[in-house]
Amino acid sequence: MAEIIKEKVQKALDKVRPSLQADGGDVELVEVTADNVVKVKLKGACAGCPMSQMTLKNGIEKFLKKEIPEVKSVESAN
Repeated sequence: MAEIIKEKVQKALDKVRPSLQADGGDVELVEVTADNVVKVKLKGACAGCPMSQMTLKNGIEKFLKKEIPEVKSVESAN
């Protein structure tokens, strides 16, 4: 089950990645925990951006929860 969720998360991140790359950033999937918490690493311009938490929660987390209801939350691994 966890591997299926991880695959779904990776595909969903591939959908949001172009928006992040347009601003000089990127996102990398680090892990999906046993309780479906997604840990990601923001890269490039996103890594040091003061708006990164808003991007993480209001952008990436909101999108992933909509696409994959099993996802409980998204946290930064930075």
